[in-house]
Amino acid sequence: MPTENLLESVVHEGGRARRAALVTAAHDSIRKGSKSFAAASRLFDRTTRERVWLLYAWCRACDDIADEQDHGHPAAPVLLGTRLDPESRLATIRTLTELAMAGEETGSSAFDALGQLMRETPVTPAMVEDVLAGFALDAADWRPRSEADMLRYCYHVAGAVGVMMAAVMGVPAEDEDTLDRACDLGIAFQLGNIVRDVWEDDANGRCYLPVEWLVEADIPPGEVTKPHYRGALVPQVARACAMAQDYEASARVGAARLAFRQRWAVLSAANIYGGIAREVRRLGAHAWDHRVTIGKGRKLAFVARAFMAARGPAPVADKPAMSRRELSALARAQR
Repeated sequence: MPTENLLESVVHEGGRARRAALVTAAHDSIRKGSKSFAAASRLFDRTTRERVWLLYAWCRACDDIADEQDHGHPAAPVLLGTRLDPESRLATIRTLTELAMAGEETGSSAFDALGQLMRETPVTPAMVEDVLAGFALDAADWRPRSEADMLRYCYHVAGAVGVMMAAVMGVPAEDEDTLDRACDLGIAFQLGNIVRDVWEDDANGRCYLPVEWLVEADIPPGEVTKPHYRGALVPQVARACAMAQDYEASARVGAARLAFRQRWAVLSAANIYGGIAREVRRLGAHAWDHRVTIGKGRKLAFVARAFMAARGPAPVADKPAMSRRELSALARAQR
């Protein structure tokens, strides 16, 4: 074999081995960080599944750096005086992400996973930047004043990830409507997280329900979880739950345009994660007695239901007034 062909073969094999190692590390990350997401990812074809793991690994690593956690759980204690401030943590995320997008090795398999993903899919730097903007909002201790502010936050921290997921599944950049609806699913999921985690967020000094909503309900700042305000809080939470259902309905229209296994996986996730907001709304004032979760039996039922829906006709639903393009324009106007 000529020397140049041998060298090319070695480089090619090295690239395959490197990718395999990144996929293995990403799979370990998703199994450790999200059992539900790991289970749903198995419904994809192999190529899509591996790319989903790569995307998850990067998102998880960014979250962990931002919140000083390990796969969503408290990280090991650090020496007094060595903790980074939020802006420094954000700078770390940005630096590693920029290196990965430039094709450089970062020393972190999770960030290298993003670089690998961008070589394989139409994920763009602009898509990545929209996700990073969400971490910037949290680093700045930002709070939503209006409903539009809340939706903008949901767009950055979850809707933009939905857009990246759509790109991973092969949705082209020119298919604006399907990308909008992929974004809508992420927004629906984040609204579910917001209503579920009201108590947990309050304990961490955060509140993602709009200030204007709380003012309308006569709930003073910083007192959202006080027992005597729970009755006033429930209608505001129900309002967010109704919005989540509207965004989820829009997303299901986009899911119908995907290949069957992709459609099944997305609809399974919509059933499982959408079930959070539906359960919070059903429980009313008791929604925060215990953290709302979806049990294994219900998850399996949701997956089975998604299979039938994936084989059925495409649903019909309007897009919400504020979807990807509107929220993206709003975000850029406020930067």
